[in-house]
Amino acid sequence: MSARSRELFGLIPVTLLVTAGFTAVLITRSSQINKVSITYGLFFLGCCVFAHIFIRARLPHADPYLFPLGALLAAFGLVMIYRIDTTLARQQAEWFVVGLVLFCATIVFLRDYRTLERYRYTIAAASIGLLLLPRVPGIGGATNGAYLAIHIGSLQFQPAEFAKIGIVIFLASYLRETRDVLVRGRIPRISLKHFGPLLLVWGLAMLMLIFIRDLGSSIMFFGAFLAILYVATARLSFVVGGLAMFVLGSVFFANHVPHVHERVVIWLHPFRPDLVESSSYQIAQALFAQADGGLFGRGFGQSLLQLPVGGKLVTILPAAHTDTIYAVITNELGLFGAAGVILVYLLFVARGFKTALMAHDGFSKLLAAGLAAVFALQVFVIVGGVTRVIPLTGVTLPFVSYGGSSILANFVVLALLLMISNEARRTHTERGGVV
Repeated sequence: MSARSRELFGLIPVTLLVTAGFTAVLITRSSQINKVSITYGLFFLGCCVFAHIFIRARLPHADPYLFPLGALLAAFGLVMIYRIDTTLARQQAEWFVVGLVLFCATIVFLRDYRTLERYRYTIAAASIGLLLLPRVPGIGGATNGAYLAIHIGSLQFQPAEFAKIGIVIFLASYLRETRDVLVRGRIPRISLKHFGPLLLVWGLAMLMLIFIRDLGSSIMFFGAFLAILYVATARLSFVVGGLAMFVLGSVFFANHVPHVHERVVIWLHPFRPDLVESSSYQIAQALFAQADGGLFGRGFGQSLLQLPVGGKLVTILPAAHTDTIYAVITNELGLFGAAGVILVYLLFVARGFKTALMAHDGFSKLLAAGLAAVFALQVFVIVGGVTRVIPLTGVTLPFVSYGGSSILANFVVLALLLMISNEARRTHTERGGVV
């Protein structure tokens, strides 16, 4: 079976999941099956088949599993958001369609992704500018103490979602050029010129902690950089040194910057009496929801997200459609269901790293590895925050959480990975290899 045929068959369970998921939610709400569930399933299938035909025409050698895995996560996200709020689910479906359009446009207009190397400094400057936009008066503002989004009219946009792609492109290009200097000798003599990117990205990560108060993106950016640095040099000492710098910087700011200190205190003491009904309410409720799900969960539509108080519905799990959607998943599907979702993410990341292994030029290897690493770290940051492994931050769960900017950015990541895999697998096949 060809790669594209495997991709097409991989979309069948995705459509079945959408249909079955919407049906389960509708039965829970009305005790009857409505044709709307089949309609949603057919609509989603139509969108995915269109994208498949496009990939077959433009990227015939691309990895056959990346797109079905991304579609599976997006389908699951639609079902979960529909269970939480039907209006948000409709908006998410619209963003999914726009994301597919952007996915196709990226492949069409970016004919050779390697041309991005020539614009690395421009891309880096634009990415840093995007990160700072939420602090611009008039369009930016704080949400739960962090500056994450900008508002233009009725639209809300999170610049960090696209900035992560630009930073990865810059680092992949720069380290491809300087890796020979970095790996020379057992103890290389590295000038500030060559070691500058490490200091720049470390400074950027610390800047995000102070200026935009985004711990999640800080971890994501710096972690992705260390992953690219290790792939480029194979020197564990650089990674250890980078981790030490990040930990020391984080400890310093956690003790001297009030909002960072507050996040750490909430993380360490979520059930403290003076915090549990105020600043740590969200994480405490998320932990209760996960514990309530047990091993097998309560079933689709069974999470207790709101309670009637004084004739009004009061939300008892804040940001269930974004920050704490993983808690809803665990509550309704149990530990086994949540582990299944994590497994899909692991498969997606594994295909991304396989693409990096198969790539034949340095920039492609580093770009694929960086994109896969930043995707994996984003999952870790939000799941780790909800499960209290690390402090909770406002990072979206890729393809699953509600959010237009997240959907759009992740479709660009998917397009870049497919373009890299298409070139790598095509070259591999021409050389007589088996893919």
